[in-house]
Amino acid sequence: MTQLNVKDYRKPDYPIEDLLFERWSARAMSGEAIEPDQLMQAFEAARWAPSAANLQDRFFLYAYRDTPAFDHFFSLLDEGNQSWCHKASVLIVAFSDSIRASGKANKRHAFDTGMAVQNLLLQCSAMGLVGHPMAGFSYERAAIELNMPERFKPQCMIAIGKYGDPSELSEYNQGREKPSQRKPISEIIHEGAFEEEEK
Repeated sequence: MTQLNVKDYRKPDYPIEDLLFERWSARAMSGEAIEPDQLMQAFEAARWAPSAANLQDRFFLYAYRDTPAFDHFFSLLDEGNQSWCHKASVLIVAFSDSIRASGKANKRHAFDTGMAVQNLLLQCSAMGLVGHPMAGFSYERAAIELNMPERFKPQCMIAIGKYGDPSELSEYNQGREKPSQRKPISEIIHEGAFEEEEK
C-alpha cells in the first residue's frame, strides 16, 4: 500500500525539511515482515540521538511478529491500540535509565529517550515504514514482566511495519487515518520570559 501524500494534509508555517513534517503516525499496516537490517537502521538512528552528558541512557526491547515475545508485548497494549497494531511487523518498548553510573538520579532520562525515539521514527519514515509511538499500554506490567532492572523506566511503545490498507481498520480508526495537524507556531513560542496576564 502506498503512503498517502502528507502534503495534501499539512503545510508548515515556515520552510523545513520534508522529512520532519511528512512523518506521521499511521495505523494501517500490512502484516508483512520488515527486513532485520531495516530494524537495525532504525535503532542505529536512535543510537545517534543527542544525549545529556553523553549518558546514552536509553534501551529498547523489541519483538518480531509471530513470536511469543510479540504476543507478550501486544498484551501490554490497551484495547484501543490492540485494535489496529496487531499487524505490526515489530513491537518495541523504549526504556530510560533513571540512575547515573555514580548512583545519583538521572533527571533527564525521559527527555533523552524521547530524542532517541524521534530519531527512530524519522528513520522509519525515511525508509517508507510506519513508525507509530504509543503511550497507551501498561507501564506497570512492562516494568515488571519484561525483566528490566528497576532503574529502567518504560517510556513508550512503538509499532513498526509496512503500510497497509486503511479500509481494514475499524470505522473509528479509518476516520483518524490521516496526518494530524499542529498548533500554529505563534501558540507555542514567546520571546523572553512569559508574562502573567493582567487580572
